[in-house]
Amino acid sequence: MRRNILLVIFLLIVTSCSTTKLLPEGTYRLASQKVELTTREKNLSSSGFTQYIRQQPNSSIIFNWSPGLSMYNWSNGSGRGINGFWEKMGQAPVVFDPTLIPGSQENIIKRLETLGYYDSKVHTDVEYKGRLALVDYRITPGKRYRIDEIVYEVPGGEFGEAFRADSANMTIHVGDYLSEESLEAETVRGAGVFREQGFYDFNKNHYFFEADTLTADRTKLYYRIKTYSRGEVPTADSTIRKYRIGRVTISHPQDIRFRESLLRNTNTIRSGAWYSEQMVNKAYNRFSALKVFNSVNIEMSPVDSATVDCNIKLSGTDLTGFKANIEASSNASGLLGFSPQLSFFHKNVFHGGEWLDLGFTGNWQYHPQTKAGSSEFGVSATLSFPRPLGIPLERVRSTFLPRTEVKTSFNYHNRPEYRRTLASLSFGYSGQTTGGYYYQLYPLRVNLVKLFSVSTAFVHTLVAYPYLWDMFEDQLDLGLSGMLYHTTDASVVPKTAYHSERISLDLSGNALSLLNSVLPVYEHPALVQHMVFGLPYKQYVRAELDLARVFRFGKDDSQALALHLDIGAGFAYGNSVSLPFEKQFYCGGANSMRGWQARTLGPGTEMMNPGFMLPSQTGNLKLEADLEYRFPLFWKVEPALFAEVGNVWKTVADEGEEPFEIKNIPSQLAADWGLGLRVNLDFILVRLDVGFKVYDPCSTADVHWLGPRDWIKRDGFAIHFGVGYPF
Repeated sequence: MRRNILLVIFLLIVTSCSTTKLLPEGTYRLASQKVELTTREKNLSSSGFTQYIRQQPNSSIIFNWSPGLSMYNWSNGSGRGINGFWEKMGQAPVVFDPTLIPGSQENIIKRLETLGYYDSKVHTDVEYKGRLALVDYRITPGKRYRIDEIVYEVPGGEFGEAFRADSANMTIHVGDYLSEESLEAETVRGAGVFREQGFYDFNKNHYFFEADTLTADRTKLYYRIKTYSRGEVPTADSTIRKYRIGRVTISHPQDIRFRESLLRNTNTIRSGAWYSEQMVNKAYNRFSALKVFNSVNIEMSPVDSATVDCNIKLSGTDLTGFKANIEASSNASGLLGFSPQLSFFHKNVFHGGEWLDLGFTGNWQYHPQTKAGSSEFGVSATLSFPRPLGIPLERVRSTFLPRTEVKTSFNYHNRPEYRRTLASLSFGYSGQTTGGYYYQLYPLRVNLVKLFSVSTAFVHTLVAYPYLWDMFEDQLDLGLSGMLYHTTDASVVPKTAYHSERISLDLSGNALSLLNSVLPVYEHPALVQHMVFGLPYKQYVRAELDLARVFRFGKDDSQALALHLDIGAGFAYGNSVSLPFEKQFYCGGANSMRGWQARTLGPGTEMMNPGFMLPSQTGNLKLEADLEYRFPLFWKVEPALFAEVGNVWKTVADEGEEPFEIKNIPSQLAADWGLGLRVNLDFILVRLDVGFKVYDPCSTADVHWLGPRDWIKRDGFAIHFGVGYPF
């Protein structure tokens, strides 16, 4: 009861602070701004004109509450001490300026003309409530004109032939509505087409449009291309010609040692070839993909009326550095988790754009009450070459250079039940294609697992659960894997609306299964397995689909609604009954079902396996959906509200366990909600999330739904620290 009273008092403090107490005398705060269309138009939206209004009210979130404004008004206006801090962190009230209204009306009218609405009207009403000003813009779109006739005036010769060949691709047609926006789009399209064909000095300013809307109530459009641009006078008249590439030079800082042959083969701009915009862009992308140079600058310099020289300037950057990441979590039962990562990189280790990455990882879990703990240490090395090995770089003509990767790693796990080592080696290719698509393909992937120092209790557990036996035994995992990823915003901390899709696939053991007739056999109660070098090999297929979409809205798109869906399934067959432990799915942690810690949820309705002193709940099937609302508070602080449902399942039942049934999935979905606090520094985002369980299908109690009283009890919540958005 006391907590509820404190919550009400806090909400009253936050929402009742005066938002006008620091306004200068005789002024008003711009509280709201509404834009309305008096007529319905298919291609017009009232929200699309907000950005053309010169003065905007304070940003706000739900219920029109502005956290930054409330914080600013905690000050007394002196600007000193703690008051200065609140003013700096908060957002000053926007003082309404009526002199800006005519300029806003003019901006809206100009925007309507650009869209093809002429003689539009904008009427504005201002309502004063106390010291608040509420502004209403009512827009009446003007008349639109359809194009009845197009008259072309285009130079002849080589350019005229190219223009006629492109006529079928033009975006301006008879019957279309006349608009400056569509005409501008046509100039950009056409200029790109002709520059691609060798017309180096041709640009959109060579286009001249004139519309006659007064003749016989018909709209005639004059489509003209002139030999001089809009920024020049007619005396600068000259022929529009094609250009060939002349001399090509490549320069880079002397302190960066780089094989000149690689630079030549990376470059796609060839002397003697016709100038091509695509050729230049391809060279830019290929040099940038090396990630050795800080910037790539390609300068084109005309030599005469038919030749243009090319100078490619590559600027320096730091070739070595460190990267660090950390995640930490805790829950109400006292379980602590800590996962640091540190890596060293060199971008040019053999002076040919080769990347070397040395990684060090750790993972510690500790339960103070039981004194149980686990530790994991890992080292890894990755060497990446800027070409597909075995294929000369000069034969690779793609826009983005594919890379060959060789990865090796060693991990050591120390748990109360066992000790375990995992050695891995992989060879494959990675790269990028146009449209924001990234791929990885590893035709060779080998994992070698050894288990030792197994406790007597855990041996009994493995004997009782053949599924676990097959998961944890010494094993060889030989197969291939691939991943395809697409995103519309690849930045570290995205600031725009975006969506991403990731699909991954693992196949293992199929090649070795062809040798079963000559491989030795080992029999145990769960399975008859074929052996390679004294180890059973794993045979399975695993696939995962990860989808995310972020919508932006509010003033300056400062608020976001993020949706996430993760679906995964893996099935063992042939020589195996379960996926390797590393390939199992799990829920919980800083990026998944944040009401739980990692590997503490599921599978299905199962409680924690008594054979494990620390959580190790996994499954071969996963389904999770997440919803998160993000909004600004003050300075660079961004709170968040989130809700999640999900779980993992084990489709292979051991003796005495209930068999998996698809129809039970909806009733076995766990649910949580939570609060997050993030500090967005643009180049990095640090976050703290607290998740509360709402529905726990694995609860030992008869009641699986948890209310507010249960959220702060033992194992009712989890706290997570992480870097970057969870999705």
